[in-house]
Amino acid sequence: MPATDTVSPRNFIHDIVDEHNRTGRFGGRVRTRFPPEPSGYLHIIHAKVAAIDFGLARDYGGQCNLRFDDTNPIREEAEFVDGIMETIHWLGWDWEDRLFFASDYFQQLYEWAQLLIRKGKAYVCDLTPEQVREYRGDLTTPGTNSPWRERSVEENLDLFERMKQGEFPDGSRTLRAKIDMAHPNFNMRDPVMYRILHAEHHRTGDAWCIYPMYDWAHGQSDSIEGVTHSLCDVGYEDHRPLYEWFCNELGIYCPQQVEFGRFSMTYTVIGKRILKRFVNEGLVRGWDDPRMPTIVGLRRRGYTAEAINDLCNRTGVSKTNTVIEIQLLEHCIREDLNQRAMRAMAVLHPLKVVVENWPADASGQPVTEWVEAVNNPEDESMGTRKIPFSGELYVEQDDYREDPPKGWFRLAPGREVRLKHGYYIKCNEAIKDAAGNVVELRCSYDPESGGGTTPDGRIVKGTLHWVSAAHAVDAEVRLYDYLFTKADPYDAPDGDFMANFNHNSETVLTGCKVEPMLGECRPGDRFQFLRQGYFCADPDSTPGRPVFNRTVSLKDSWGKAEKKK
Repeated sequence: MPATDTVSPRNFIHDIVDEHNRTGRFGGRVRTRFPPEPSGYLHIIHAKVAAIDFGLARDYGGQCNLRFDDTNPIREEAEFVDGIMETIHWLGWDWEDRLFFASDYFQQLYEWAQLLIRKGKAYVCDLTPEQVREYRGDLTTPGTNSPWRERSVEENLDLFERMKQGEFPDGSRTLRAKIDMAHPNFNMRDPVMYRILHAEHHRTGDAWCIYPMYDWAHGQSDSIEGVTHSLCDVGYEDHRPLYEWFCNELGIYCPQQVEFGRFSMTYTVIGKRILKRFVNEGLVRGWDDPRMPTIVGLRRRGYTAEAINDLCNRTGVSKTNTVIEIQLLEHCIREDLNQRAMRAMAVLHPLKVVVENWPADASGQPVTEWVEAVNNPEDESMGTRKIPFSGELYVEQDDYREDPPKGWFRLAPGREVRLKHGYYIKCNEAIKDAAGNVVELRCSYDPESGGGTTPDGRIVKGTLHWVSAAHAVDAEVRLYDYLFTKADPYDAPDGDFMANFNHNSETVLTGCKVEPMLGECRPGDRFQFLRQGYFCADPDSTPGRPVFNRTVSLKDSWGKAEKKK
């Protein structure tokens, strides 16, 4: 179901909006904004935040803006802007004609900064970044005023204009708000509003060499756009007094900032700097590596927008921090793909089976029989398909044991199994190579067992998947594990998450054998490989040589736990 067709589970933010509507604070309007920084691709937690921002506006018939916080040209790229917009649309959200950038407001922000200087509420400071931190004090010691704090209005205006004109080198001066260096909230101890940065911006080019800090740009951008509820995580709660101070000192409209608990996910790190490091150091294939928590990575792995939005709805919103178990995300995609994914057969570790009593044609070649297979037992409308069955097949190596344990229902000497959609076969002999490895099984089939039944009514417990050797398509299959070996990656000496990095998180299998129709699949097509899991065709696929990523296995520990409740 598209995100726009659902309603968010009720949370405390709804109570705040209801109270505002009752008192008429915003005239019944609800306008939010989703403000990503274009320094990387969106990850799974961004999807949750987008669902909160866009979802609240949807719930009240309001509007949600998309605004890029593009105030740091060193890290930002147009590629990320395009990727973020495409991802948000893919998730099902639409900002309509309300696409904005913080850079749209650079001139207005500059003029407002001049206004604060004229009011004696801002000054140009020559302290280095290290000195600014030193002068700030600590939790028990008040900060110390900058030696430049009492510059005259005229000198500050002159220096600020010269900063804008590019007269000074990077880091040599900043513009700071003049508030209170003894304030118990560190954010109010004369925060930096502008820094000098001679860098080309992806939108404004070299028009500016001073760039606003987040705390200065964000609240004023919200005000300009008429945002009513500026939603953010609790990490910004201590920033709210500064958010309101700027608006009040400027005498402009002030939205309501509302904070919710932060979200994280087990076996995952989500900092964009960290994810960029993985990309730059070649630890993953790129931002869209199927192991990455980025939405483009999850999408390449085979996750659907519906499954991701389902996760967002299930996890709710509260004032406390929430750790989302990655198994819940896996449960969501299993439930979704179980309904929509076409079934198929793929043998990942092939072992050849020769059916010795299979009939041959007039030329002595094994005949081919086309058996009927259901495409999805959960959806009859998906119909059936024909699969070739012949005298030479492939089954999984693990489906044969020479000395089977108790309770073994697969192939073994003298044992009979059912081949899915096909016949019963009985293992007569195992052929081994010089090293003693089983390389081929000689079997016989029961001609009366077509469709999985026999005239004598006997039933075998084991059912195996298979592929006809003569018709099989060669494929590459990539299996994935979590990117970290511990649920909490930071549970390591000195919090070094890289100590828990899983360098074996990807296993590439070549020489896999898949049924013929999979040779014609397109990148993004999703399947359930019987007994193997859910898989998605990768963009690396070429005609007749598909590559598949395993989206998720069939085992669902979360789903079992839910059923027990």
